[in-house]
Amino acid sequence: MIKRIVKLTFREDKVGEFLSLFEASNQHIRSFPGCRRLELLRCTQPANVFFTFSTWDSQEHLDHYRYSEFFRDTWSRTKALFAEKAEAWSVTEWLNG
Repeated sequence: MIKRIVKLTFREDKVGEFLSLFEASNQHIRSFPGCRRLELLRCTQPANVFFTFSTWDSQEHLDHYRYSEFFRDTWSRTKALFAEKAEAWSVTEWLNG
């Protein structure tokens, strides 16, 4: 299981445009093979910072999504709204025991 965390910082005047884009695309992302969960989280301060949190069955499933035409199109429209470069992490659960 892979968990993907992406930090997105938008220009303040583009937050509404991003939210519309996310609303239009999130169900399609959730329907990709291997996608178990997708959440959008908004920072309390500053309010133009968001995080996506997704869970994927495997790195291969995540890569299939990340190299899809849908992702390339959506990501290029999302990047145009950024105030800062996105940061992303792929993580697994820490097993202590």
